[in-house]
Amino acid sequence: MLEKLKQTVWKENLRLKELGLVLFTWGNVSAIDRETSLVVIKPSGIPYETMQPEDMVVTDLKGNVVEGTLRPSSDLPTHLALYAADPDIGGIVHTHSPWAVAFAQAGRDLPPLGTTHADYFLGPVPCTRDMAAEEIQSAYERHTGEVIVDTFASRGICMEHTPAVLVKNHGPFTWGKDAVQAVYHAAVLEEAAKMAAITYQLNAKTPPAPEVLLEKHFQRKHGPHAYYGQTAGNPQSAGVSGK
Repeated sequence: MLEKLKQTVWKENLRLKELGLVLFTWGNVSAIDRETSLVVIKPSGIPYETMQPEDMVVTDLKGNVVEGTLRPSSDLPTHLALYAADPDIGGIVHTHSPWAVAFAQAGRDLPPLGTTHADYFLGPVPCTRDMAAEEIQSAYERHTGEVIVDTFASRGICMEHTPAVLVKNHGPFTWGKDAVQAVYHAAVLEEAAKMAAITYQLNAKTPPAPEVLLEKHFQRKHGPHAYYGQTAGNPQSAGVSGK
């Protein structure tokens, strides 16, 4: 069942390790097949070094295991809440990458200090509120997902335009159209957080970059008139060497 998706999810979980985004078993990748509404996710607590495609667990959107002999990641309910919130999300990643976690532990949004950030995230990457004791003590992982969704809704942030969040005192979640893009965003988020932290060491009062510059960099990649990269109709459309 969903063998191709299992293979992709397995490979992308391994890529977290290759990219230095996880230690030990500190992360997970999932993907959803929207036609069947089934989710493939890493099993809980299995070392990346021994994990195989057949170890991936298939569940429905209620968290019931449809296929697999291992328990799914304990973060599954968080993933499911995000899949339910946005039908355009096809893959989700959670890590404990240190620079992003540092902002989460500080309870700070990741501000858009420069164009590297703006190329992928429109505006700050938000940090969620403190979770209430009852949210933590009962259905913690589901409530984590609900708090993420509420953060985006209450602050008017588009999940597609800012495909990342910092869960306060916990760590980052990222997403994308598929698992491959979600992992890509996890790597970009970590690098942007590292750059921001170093910037603040040099100048603690550094303000966000000018809005016009941030908007320009995001729209040239993601807007209706994007011209970054190659297009089918105009192989010369990028027009900028190395960018």
